[in-house]
Parts: sequence; structure tokens; C-alpha cells
Amino acid sequence: MVLTHLKRGVFLLCLLPAAWLLAGTLLGWLGANPIEAVIRGLGDWALRLLLLTLLATPLRRFSGWVWPLRLRRMLGLYAFFYAVLHLLAYAVLDQFFAWDAIWEDIVERPFITVGMLALLLLLPLALTSGQYAMRRLGRHWKRLHRLIYPAAVLAVLHYALMVKADLREPLIYGAILAVLLGLRLLPAKRRQPGRATQEGQCAAPSTMHWPRLR
Repeated sequence: MVLTHLKRGVFLLCLLPAAWLLAGTLLGWLGANPIEAVIRGLGDWALRLLLLTLLATPLRRFSGWVWPLRLRRMLGLYAFFYAVLHLLAYAVLDQFFAWDAIWEDIVERPFITVGMLALLLLLPLALTSGQYAMRRLGRHWKRLHRLIYPAAVLAVLHYALMVKADLREPLIYGAILAVLLGLRLLPAKRRQPGRATQEGQCAAPSTMHWPRLR
């Protein structure tokens, strides 16, 4: 019951940034350049949620908590959701569906090229996030979902190339990502045999959550 309420709460919290940006657009509190604010805001939240998705496994390994794994799929799908909105806001609000100009940007502007590559890597993860895909892919599912690592690296690089001069925020995100990836190289917290068995039984259903990071 507690986990159900937690999932509902996280689901609603993940919607708040989109609601805030929409309200800011309609009510005019996003500053002198609301289009840029919307595009940047959606991209920021895509990256933040991607990092939160990567946080789930270290929390489980070093704290013994099971609940982060229950939220992992939702966070991953929300990261993809905000990344898609980020792209759509650029295509619709900034380029007005000028496909020639969009394609030219993808080819000639490195930060857009890198961002598109990151989104393309996330696409198969979102499409195979359910139990059916896990059963069909078997052991290949885990290998496929390791694409989240290069996707996250490309997302941080996309941000760094976009801001160009002030690299403080991209460096912060890059440092967080380095820590999250580095933690995967450390040995996990040792558990007592009885507790390990009990937690293993509780953790078994978590394999349905996207992405599974080991």
C-alpha cells in the first residue's frame, strides 16, 4: 500500500515540471524568451530524470532498499517523455516544422547532433520497457538496456555543447553521472543471509522496471 502511494506521488511529481512550463507559457512568467525557456526546461528535466533513473541501482546495492527499483521504470519513461517533448518544442515552437532547417541543424550543429543520438539510444529502451519485451528478448534485454550509459553521457555532452561558455551546470551533471557510473564498479553492501533471501524475494518483480542497470 505504501509503495502504491509512493508510485502515485512520484508519478504526479514528475508531471509538475511540464505543468509549470505550460502554465508559464500561458501566463507569461517565463521571461523575455519563453520559447527558449520551455525548450531548455524540458531538456533539463529529461537529464535530471535520467540521472535519477541511474541512481536507483546504487541505492539498492549500497542501502539494501528495494523501493528505488520499483520506481526505476517510471523515472526512465518520464526521462524519455521529457526528451521527446524537448525535441518537439524545438521542432514546433522554434522551427515551426521547417524540416529542411531542422535537418540542417541536426547535420551541422554538433550539440543538436549529439542530442538526437542520445534520444535515439533511449528510444529502444522505452519501446522495450515492459514485461512482454523482457520475456521476448531474454538475456539480450539487459544488454540492450545498457544503452542508457552512452545515452546519459551524450545527454550531458549535448548540454555542454549547447551552453558553450558557462559550463558550471553541465560539469555538475557530468560529475553526478561519473559518480553514478563509478559506483557500479564498487562492491555492493554485504547482507545478512536471512535478510538477503527475504530482500531477494521482494526484489524479484523489479526486473520489469526500465532500465535494469547492473
